[in-house]
Amino acid sequence: MSLPIAERWFERRDLDADLTLIWEPHVHPLLRCNIWRLRGRDADLLVDTGMGITTLREAGADLFEKPLLAVATHAHGDHVGGLHEFDCRLCHGAEAQALSEGRDSYSLDLADFSADAQARLAKAGYDISDGLLTAIPHPGYRPAAHVLKGYEPTRVLAEGDVVDLGDRAFEVLHLPGHSPGSIGLWEAATGTLFSGDAIYDGPLLDEIAGADIPAYRRTMERLLKLPVQVVHGGHDDSFGAERLAQIAVAYLRRTEA
Repeated sequence: MSLPIAERWFERRDLDADLTLIWEPHVHPLLRCNIWRLRGRDADLLVDTGMGITTLREAGADLFEKPLLAVATHAHGDHVGGLHEFDCRLCHGAEAQALSEGRDSYSLDLADFSADAQARLAKAGYDISDGLLTAIPHPGYRPAAHVLKGYEPTRVLAEGDVVDLGDRAFEVLHLPGHSPGSIGLWEAATGTLFSGDAIYDGPLLDEIAGADIPAYRRTMERLLKLPVQVVHGGHDDSFGAERLAQIAVAYLRRTEA
């Protein structure tokens, strides 16, 4: 069945005067990454960049007028597809090789997913039986031949580094488990955490390539000690400390030896 052409690919919502959420409504929740743009005095912060199915930079041109620090919370394709469009690209050292390699082609066509693969995703909490896309961005786009462009990071991050916007500063937290170099960006002054896929309010994936359940457990134990006020995750809705504790405790119980 052919897919319709979307009138527009990205949607956005302002959470406050400085924070904007951008997302791809025609992408299945499994791959529908939260793209966060935060205004700073000297530079703006962009946390993750979506699938790269069409140009994020053009869609958000009015948001991306200042110097921009584009941070990849990890190198999975749903988070770094648009990273190559930006001049300042930051990621953890353990994700740098995957980011630079990209992928020449991988399929977003349901026909290329085996019954076993679909069953594994369904068990994790994601039913993709209706497909991964509900539209395409333009005529000629082929979901079966999606490309993830590789690009070298311009700055490699490590635990304790600071991403400085001038009036706001975020500490890099290394939060492995979902992937080796997953990171969060932590602003202690406001209790704000941009968590990527280390924690979000949806089915957490810990049996995919590169995942590490013991490391994920240590990340959850660390997050339980963090005095958060708000968590802006890599997927799904933002949440506070109480929900973080519920998610983390549930994960620890589920993965007990």
